[in-house]
Amino acid sequence: MIFYFLGTGAGVPSRMRNVSSLALVMPEYGGQTWLFDCGEATQHQILVSPVKLSKVSHIWITHLHGDHLYGLPGVLGSRSFQGAETPLTVYGPPGLAEFIEISLKTSRTFLRYPLKVEEIADGSRFTEGAFSILVKKLDHGIPSFGFRLMEKEQPGRLDAKRLKEIGVPPGPVYKELKEGKTVLLPDGRHIDGKEFLSPPVPGRIIAILGDTRVTKTAFELAGNADILIHESTYRAGQEELAFSFFHSTCTQAAEVAKQSGAKRLILNHISSRFQEEDCAELLEEARSVFPQTLLAHDGFEYELPVREVKQKQT
Repeated sequence: MIFYFLGTGAGVPSRMRNVSSLALVMPEYGGQTWLFDCGEATQHQILVSPVKLSKVSHIWITHLHGDHLYGLPGVLGSRSFQGAETPLTVYGPPGLAEFIEISLKTSRTFLRYPLKVEEIADGSRFTEGAFSILVKKLDHGIPSFGFRLMEKEQPGRLDAKRLKEIGVPPGPVYKELKEGKTVLLPDGRHIDGKEFLSPPVPGRIIAILGDTRVTKTAFELAGNADILIHESTYRAGQEELAFSFFHSTCTQAAEVAKQSGAKRLILNHISSRFQEEDCAELLEEARSVFPQTLLAHDGFEYELPVREVKQKQT
């Protein structure tokens, strides 16, 4: 899985950063792509990235502020204009369906693919492909949500070399053995697939949060996550300002990662007031609390590694 940060700024575009949008591309699942938030000019940012609109199957909107939403009508229309006919599901807070309906109706934009809109609530749960998704409400000026993506455990690898050594040639039987089934061979032998599989690979956990003050919900969503993507609108020492505007500082985000047992933190949603030298200091402030911190910029990529395989009990 690879994260492409299309827009990493807060509030308004700047020369350094566009407003919020993040793509999760999953080569291990046929290149399926999910977008998280869709601020103004997201489709422009996609043009200079490896992301393909035709591969976007799900869009998750954290909240309905314009810097997270205004690019959505353009993305929906362009996906159709480019010839995509595969279904697309958009998730987001109440009011999202009306926004999409009015935007498309007013502009007379007709989509050639099936569009489904799912409005979310605190505690909503979804199952999509290899993931189960938990949605929790955060603490912001309008309803804002965070998403916890939990990948299903993946089966272990089939030891084809060992099977060949005992006289089991490749063929359809390998598929059944890969599924852990016991098969009967033509020579009368019974082969238990479980004995030829490596230990299962644990699923990964991803936490992506919308705009928020520090809230216990953030800790719940981030618990033992392989990666936490958290807003960082303000620097250390600006806690009162962050609270007033329903946002977080870099060190508050780092505390969430540290106390939640997350493995990696990526800071996102950076205020346009911060220049490059400020961002370097912001990153160091966060790392003083949680060393495994990165700071995203437009065009930033991060590949999430597979979890280590559990060892068999002896």
